[in-house]
Amino acid sequence: MKRTILAIALVCAAAIAFAQTPERPPIKIGFMVPLSGANAQNGRDILNGFLLLLEEAGYQAGGRRIQLIVEDDEGIPAVGLTKARKLVERDQVHMMGGPLLASSAYAIAPYIHAQQIPMVYPVASGDDLTQRRRSKWIVRTGYTSSQPNHPFGEYAYHTLGHRRIATIALDYAFGWESVGGFERTFLEQGGQITKKLWVPLSVHDFAPYLAQVSRDLDAVYVLFIGRTALQFLRQYQEYGLKDRVPVIGMGTTTDEHVLPAMGDEAIGVTTALHYSGALDTPANRTFSAAYRARFKRVPSYYSESMYSGGKWLLTAIEALKGNVENRDVLLDAIRQAQPTGLPRGPVTIDEYGNPVENIYVRRVERVNGVLQNTVIATLPNVSQFWKYNPVDYLKQPLYAR
Repeated sequence: MKRTILAIALVCAAAIAFAQTPERPPIKIGFMVPLSGANAQNGRDILNGFLLLLEEAGYQAGGRRIQLIVEDDEGIPAVGLTKARKLVERDQVHMMGGPLLASSAYAIAPYIHAQQIPMVYPVASGDDLTQRRRSKWIVRTGYTSSQPNHPFGEYAYHTLGHRRIATIALDYAFGWESVGGFERTFLEQGGQITKKLWVPLSVHDFAPYLAQVSRDLDAVYVLFIGRTALQFLRQYQEYGLKDRVPVIGMGTTTDEHVLPAMGDEAIGVTTALHYSGALDTPANRTFSAAYRARFKRVPSYYSESMYSGGKWLLTAIEALKGNVENRDVLLDAIRQAQPTGLPRGPVTIDEYGNPVENIYVRRVERVNGVLQNTVIATLPNVSQFWKYNPVDYLKQPLYAR
């Protein structure tokens, strides 16, 4: 009887002690993308991907609750810097994710470095963010602008058989670096760029540029996003060029954020990117089905970006059993994380904080009445430096206009 009473007392004491143990405070993750302005839908896609991941995880990792604090940077660098300061100094976040635009990413990078806050960049693709101006506190989980284009330049020459190409791209850093990467490898193989046309982001009529496209070219390489992608392909068809000069280019031109609004003018366009909504793998089929069910939309590469990028954060938190207060240890855990089940396929992070990943060559097809980016080739383990020696590569200037 005495032993029974003692056992009951011990159980009660343990229960009381457990009940009195305070719950660990939540892990705060700051997140910033444009949720208003011209890039709001892209920003919403990125946020939705992260929300889906957190919902699947029950907003918990490493035995602690996750508190997501979202800010709208409006796609304006100065606003982004203000919001970053708010997240770090007022909200006291443990880590951060975002933004969308390279201009915002460059603007906040010095502040992130000075404050020593681990941050993942899921989309911002400015090459120098993980090259000449890199910060150890920033881990990019997306790609560099030139990364898909280095192998695509060789693919266009050897597999597509193109020899003479003109380029038409938006006139800002993303366009310059993308065209620069494609041009470098395409020329090295023996190809010729006959003309480079730069289009302002505010363009409303492509006729002046289309008038300069020679009908005897093998292809036209293009880079557009959002409204400009829709308008360019429609005018390209109206101008009588679609059946005479094939369109190839950067994957954003036919990404799923605009593809559902396109028609036959997009069929046959061949692009390169590290993701396709039509990628036929178990992980992507699961992700795509969950995303469609949750948001009633086809996942874009923007959607996949922070779904996967967030996995680096959650994997690191799990590895640390929720002990994220030491920023140096947290940063190392993020860099060393090897998340599985990524919709885009296997990814590793190089010593510069950038992914080494598959690049997919995709061709727009209509399947069961719906346009999709069918994967026609997989170019595995593509580094931001392609086949070049990193030390020698970084001695060269950044791709520019």
